[in-house]
Amino acid sequence: MKKSLIVIAVIAVAVLGIFVWVKNTYNRLVQSEEGVTAAWAQVENVYQRRADLIPNLVATVKGYAEHERETLEAVTAARANATKVTVSPDQLDEQSIAAFQAAQNQLSGALGRLIAIAENYPDLKANQNFSDLQAQLEGTENRIAVERQKFNDEALAYNRQVRVFPDNIIASIFGLRTKGYFKASEGAENAPKVEF
Repeated sequence: MKKSLIVIAVIAVAVLGIFVWVKNTYNRLVQSEEGVTAAWAQVENVYQRRADLIPNLVATVKGYAEHERETLEAVTAARANATKVTVSPDQLDEQSIAAFQAAQNQLSGALGRLIAIAENYPDLKANQNFSDLQAQLEGTENRIAVERQKFNDEALAYNRQVRVFPDNIIASIFGLRTKGYFKASEGAENAPKVEF
């Protein structure tokens, strides 16, 4: 009788130990995944801030450079495309982030052309509203870089947890997968050529 009680007690302690380990590991993985989700939400927030600035910037430029219609339309179209491409926090894989980043890079290129137009219009460059919007846009671009880095840091920490043994066993049981990263744009490794 005593032997069977000891065996039952040992089995109960082992089962309880395994349960506590699984619970703690799962909860740690979920907390880490929530950190990735929160970082992604902040990335989307700063990109949305940039998208919200664009209509005012386009309207200001339009008042001075009406015949630059093609560029203005390209910016508007790129903004529309960039706001259409969304990524669910559940689908933060390499391909989804690359598609999101491609749409945002298209918008960045169109914005660069729009800002370059200002060089041809001294009155536009002197306009306080345009200067303020340009400064806000520059600040937003800096925020985007910071938030992308924070997202990559959160994703790295989460991916390590999901892939390390024995946590990877719990992650695979509960369907937790690694997340993608923001990467540098193609050609970013090459310094721009400056000629005078």
